[in-house]
Amino acid sequence: MTTDVSVDLPGREYLVRIGPGALEACRPELRRLTAKPSAIVADEAVLAQHEDALRKVLPELPLITVPSGEATKSWQSYADVSEKLLEAGVERGGSVVAFGGGVTGDLAGFCAATLRRGCRLVMLPTTLLSQVDSSVGGKTAINTASGKNLVGAFHQPSLVAIDTSFLSTLPKRELLAGYAEVIKYGALGDPQFLSWLGERGDAVLALEPAALTEAIAVSCRAKAAIVTEDETERGRRALLNLGHTFGHAIEAEGQYDGRILHGEGVAIGMVMAARFSEREGHLSPGEAERFEALVARSGLPTRLADVPDIPADPGRLLLHMRQDKKVDSGAMTLILLKRLGEAFVAKDQDEARILDFLGEEAQLPKL
Repeated sequence: MTTDVSVDLPGREYLVRIGPGALEACRPELRRLTAKPSAIVADEAVLAQHEDALRKVLPELPLITVPSGEATKSWQSYADVSEKLLEAGVERGGSVVAFGGGVTGDLAGFCAATLRRGCRLVMLPTTLLSQVDSSVGGKTAINTASGKNLVGAFHQPSLVAIDTSFLSTLPKRELLAGYAEVIKYGALGDPQFLSWLGERGDAVLALEPAALTEAIAVSCRAKAAIVTEDETERGRRALLNLGHTFGHAIEAEGQYDGRILHGEGVAIGMVMAARFSEREGHLSPGEAERFEALVARSGLPTRLADVPDIPADPGRLLLHMRQDKKVDSGAMTLILLKRLGEAFVAKDQDEARILDFLGEEAQLPKL
């Protein structure tokens, strides 16, 4: 049984189909979208495990593989994949099909956005993180020496098929990294969902089909509603970055070499955002501690000390935060919390106060 979510952008509506067997259930849509010359960009590790399932639905499309890992989102990979897509004859009316996690989707999506000035994009996400977040909403990007996702484009997919059966082979650490984004949707705007995760989070992480499909569907509906209102992040869509300004800075210090995963950075970043919110008087005393306990219960890191291999120098973290895409006229913007389940965009934040806070965070012991 699958569940459908619609992203209702005027003139560019698309379907998100969720559940075990979603890939097979999308066969008619996939055949239509790849009727003109198209190609698949696949994570090589994912393909090694799931090529039979992919080829059952898309047996004849040219296949381009990319390595796993954040380092793949580079200028060189973007150039290489673009050249291979052109060699494969992909036309503007055809599709680039992304098969893998968030790295593959971001890279393939950016290639699709720019190839022949824009061709169709189909997302077949295979990690929990990509299923609840990066596959929906049209953000595509690569990383640069200056930071994460700083070169990219908004390019909406034409179809997202979220087949939850692929998660059965996902390493536990990767599953937890995706779960951080699930928690995010509750924290930023849905206190009832946050409470539900407190009760059913173990079932989600155990890949219980009904709980897993529900968690992904709620997350996708929340993102679809925000994207429909604010596609290019001029206002409310910035809320989706809860925890990301802090988290991306931690990732940058890790040089995207696998010492910290994106979702792990987001988990720490969300808890830091909660603590900073409480420190600044926005969040009631004790709420940050309660939120940290919810995140930690799943097994995710919540403090800088939880990733001891990554430097926690406050000045360097602040430098990375200055590269955040929400910085406006040199002024830093953070996504903070009024309560658990209600986030807001906090502009013109005082860097001296942030630096003091980062110093405090660097001194916190492991939970």
